[in-house]
Amino acid sequence: MTLHGLYAITDTPLLAGGKLLPYAEAALRGGARLLQYRDKSGDDARRFDEAQALAELCRHHGATLIINDDLELAARLGVGLHLGQGDGSLAAARARLGGDCVLGGTCHAQLELAERAVAEGASYIAFGRFFNSNTKPGAPAATVELLDQARARFDRPIVAIGGVSLDTAPGLIARGASMVAVIHALFAADSASEVEDRARAFAALFD
Repeated sequence: MTLHGLYAITDTPLLAGGKLLPYAEAALRGGARLLQYRDKSGDDARRFDEAQALAELCRHHGATLIINDDLELAARLGVGLHLGQGDGSLAAARARLGGDCVLGGTCHAQLELAERAVAEGASYIAFGRFFNSNTKPGAPAATVELLDQARARFDRPIVAIGGVSLDTAPGLIARGASMVAVIHALFAADSASEVEDRARAFAALFD
């Protein structure tokens, strides 16, 4: 599987009212290579149903589904997992999910955290936020120089996250981001067709 290109991340409030599946499919049609299901609610039954439906969409479009911060759900569905700092051990997740599973770790703006993530078996390392972000307004700010350093130091794909837009993504890709993770610039749209158009524009940046 290719860890390269547009990495779409869902947002529960943004995709409320029945938008989750049609908007996610639009992003996949537009060329998103990874799709992260991010839902912090405690509604386990709904989360399972939604994640299962997203897994089917990803299979159909040849993309990879990643579950945010829920090892049990990822294990049940046999899909990828992303862990933030303080959301559990990447090493334990790797042992549970096996060697083929895509496993990502949040490294904020610290190379030391990336070092640990790589040692524990992360498939990719995610740095951010690079710009003001609606989802994580207080997250530590990362710089493009960090991408240069990470690319020189690690052999893992690098994800840039945090307020990424069509205007700012090219600079991140030029400095070594293998993937750009996008939430609002992709999904804060009036229609699924608009999401698909935006996804195509992001995907084209990697051509």
